[in-house]
Amino acid sequence: MGTAERQEALEDGVAARSTAQRRREAPDRDIPAGGDVTTGRGAASTGPSEPAGAGHGKPGSARAEAEEQAYYRPLWIEEPARRRRLPDPVRTAAVRAVLIIAVTLIQATVAFLCTMAGSWLAFPMVISSVVSTVVATWGVLDVWVTRQMWNQRNGVVSEPSSTARALRRERRRAQRQAKATRRAQERIARKGGAGQLSHS
Repeated sequence: MGTAERQEALEDGVAARSTAQRRREAPDRDIPAGGDVTTGRGAASTGPSEPAGAGHGKPGSARAEAEEQAYYRPLWIEEPARRRRLPDPVRTAAVRAVLIIAVTLIQATVAFLCTMAGSWLAFPMVISSVVSTVVATWGVLDVWVTRQMWNQRNGVVSEPSSTARALRRERRRAQRQAKATRRAQERIARKGGAGQLSHS
């Protein structure tokens, strides 16, 4: 074997290894194995001499389309929200309360560290932490009050419970029976009065 033949065999081996490595890495990079990067169609979808639209109507075209969909799957899937979005006033109050609570926790941490270090800032930080705790409590209550006010002003859908519905049904039935009894008594009284008039 000559030097030129040895060199050619070595280049063929390197090319084969690089092709196999590219085919292994292609699915991870969303590039079809052995296919065109610009079109995204693999070698199985259309042959080298076959036009792009020639595969439609053949059994292999469905498999090729499935492979293309597998390569080009969406980056994310939208899911419906589990909870409704908070109203704007309630969300503003909640954000304000969270910020106040965060500042309170930072002040408490600084007060603790200053106390452990024996710094002169310990007393002012403890006082400010107590004040911030009161303000944070007010912020949390403000969220609850704002939510209740928004529910009252913007129409809470009142759904009666099963007990209230049953009581209302019994009350209506009793009213119907009382009305029917009253009508029957009035009818009897009218008939009786009409009979007395006829006898006289």
